[in-house]
Amino acid sequence: MGERHSHVGVFIACILGAAVLSFRPTVIRADSKRDAAGPRELGRIAWLRGFDAAAKTAAIEKKPMLVLFQEVPGCHTCVTYGDQVLSHPLVVEAAESLFVPVAVYNNIKGDDERTLKSFQESAWNNPVVRIVTNDRKGLADRVAGDYSVAGISNAMVKALEKDGREVPPYLRLLAEETAARTLGVQKATFAMHCFWEGEGALGGLQGVVSTMPGFVGRDEVVELEFNPRIIEYQKLLAQAKKLDCASRVYTRDDTQQEVAARKVGSDAVRSDETMRPDKEPKYYLSKTAYKHVPMTALQAARVNGAIGHKQDPKPFLSPKQIELLGVIESHPSAQWPDMIAAPDLVKAWEVVTKLAESM
Repeated sequence: MGERHSHVGVFIACILGAAVLSFRPTVIRADSKRDAAGPRELGRIAWLRGFDAAAKTAAIEKKPMLVLFQEVPGCHTCVTYGDQVLSHPLVVEAAESLFVPVAVYNNIKGDDERTLKSFQESAWNNPVVRIVTNDRKGLADRVAGDYSVAGISNAMVKALEKDGREVPPYLRLLAEETAARTLGVQKATFAMHCFWEGEGALGGLQGVVSTMPGFVGRDEVVELEFNPRIIEYQKLLAQAKKLDCASRVYTRDDTQQEVAARKVGSDAVRSDETMRPDKEPKYYLSKTAYKHVPMTALQAARVNGAIGHKQDPKPFLSPKQIELLGVIESHPSAQWPDMIAAPDLVKAWEVVTKLAESM
């Protein structure tokens, strides 16, 4: 994981005029306390300690509470949850900006034990997350047994919706993408006259999770991952055809072949040939400073499409991603790494922010 950030968090700010990067710790409220050791089980979120004090803060700030019941020190599951889920940069940002996060240790006496019992949670247990109002009214289903980004991000979306609050697009995209991958995505492969244009067009379709340009035989194609619970293959093919992005369809199973044959006739080709990726994925994004900003696959697909259509891509990014973009644009000569399709967003974020910190 590399060097871990302080548990009070960091955020990037571009100082206007001076174009200097400044990292400041997330404010720890005066009526809260936190272990200085920074247990891995808590990830990189700046959790408050002390439920009652956190509830008062939530009432003042008029925010929901994100309550983590966690074993500290904990088992492998608890540590992994902290390292992977509670350290995901978009989860961290959402937790700290949209909620009042408070950690309750389920294996110590005192205030933690009293809070644990009041919520009827088990001691010495794997991580549990509840999202509640400051007077303990539930805003989303209790997250238990789901130790994934999908579990916590979808609970965040549902809680904000139930509380009548705006859900930032970046959080909605994160929940959509991670839920799709948890439940299972399918692939579709379409040939067209220009895969760069095609990737930009197809990346904006609702239900598409990721895009990748490449070749099957001599054909330029775009291979999509899509969520069949949002968009069925038949409808996806129809939209691709409407966008002039399906001159030939390479089907990956007999069901796709049957559907495609009805739509495009002999241009439906049953094939298991692996697509050969193009060396310039996300072509429009890759020609801008956005290529250095760590994003999820779905964010990258949306940003690439927006740039290709000369639209503002910033609505698909989080505030911290936008701030990081500002730093990158202010220091164009720095050796910023290419983060298109970075496999691990936590590590990618750490790499870029560490370089930004050195500016």
